[in-house]
Amino acid sequence: MARLDASELAQRLGREAEAVCRHYLSAGHREGNYWLVGDVRNTPGRSMFVRLKGPASGKGAAGKWTDAATAEHGDLLDVIRESCGFVDFKDVAEEARAFLSLPRSDLDPSPRHRSAPAPGRSPEAARRLFAMSRPIPGTLVETYLRTRGITALHGTGSLRYHPQCYHRADEHAPTETWPAMIAAVTDLDARITGAHRTWLDPDGFHPLRLGKAPIDTPRRAMGDLLGHAVRFDVAGSVMAAGEGIETMLSLRMVLPHMPMTAALSAAHLSALLFGPLLRRLYIARDNDPAGDAARDCLIERAQAVGIDTIVLSPARGDFNEDLRQLGVDALRAGIRTQLAAEDVARFMALAA
Repeated sequence: MARLDASELAQRLGREAEAVCRHYLSAGHREGNYWLVGDVRNTPGRSMFVRLKGPASGKGAAGKWTDAATAEHGDLLDVIRESCGFVDFKDVAEEARAFLSLPRSDLDPSPRHRSAPAPGRSPEAARRLFAMSRPIPGTLVETYLRTRGITALHGTGSLRYHPQCYHRADEHAPTETWPAMIAAVTDLDARITGAHRTWLDPDGFHPLRLGKAPIDTPRRAMGDLLGHAVRFDVAGSVMAAGEGIETMLSLRMVLPHMPMTAALSAAHLSALLFGPLLRRLYIARDNDPAGDAARDCLIERAQAVGIDTIVLSPARGDFNEDLRQLGVDALRAGIRTQLAAEDVARFMALAA
């Protein structure tokens, strides 16, 4: 088969929408002009519906799908990616081309012809992505962090570099590849449950983008995130938690010995799970309404289980902004006054 770009592949798959659904979404069934299934990863249910009839492209195109439970949407390339657990678009395209090359008789919906169950849901795809990435020393990730003032990179094994991580802005956009910082999201037992991608600018640091790629959505997460986090060192009785990776790495510039976690958003920060040894939680809030709401929720949950909480507040929008604009000495001075007295000597790096 001649090589087709993403939009052409999606249109070809759309013309075979029911066969695609029977093959990759075998847990569902047809109702009228739609295929109903639980989600894009082939879970039994009815919340996701795939349009089986419609124009080749644009609004209402055949093959377009929406999950009413999550508001996710996409095309049949996304179905192949998620149901098969693929990470790279190359693998998705190869699978789509192979499917389109099959004789129609080979697409009989009987169990012997259906795809095997997906090797993993999004957590498995996240584990694959992290496994195929490489450690950050000497990579664009290290350059990116250093240009944001972050030079203390000890204990950052949860971060890796992928030189060609594919990105698609929306269902109508072409697929692109950009270098990316890949962060492993883990549970309290150190199992990878998700991944966070920050696409980076290969041409260097731009002051408006702060080193991120010139795309509309340079950050995206995948997998099971609720309650989990990107972790820097193993938490014991004391740890700090905040939203962003760069925020928490900025704090480690002045608190290099304190275990930290980045929950990736205000909503996920408010739902962070607590380890059994935790006795004091520092909450590194972002200076905005969402940060205030996450702080209040986390304080209430922590205090309900007997965990002491102390809020760390930035002078500006967040701690990376403080680090970049005010400098490490000012950041250190601001944090020092907010720590419990016994934690200053234990966790803080003293100025030379």
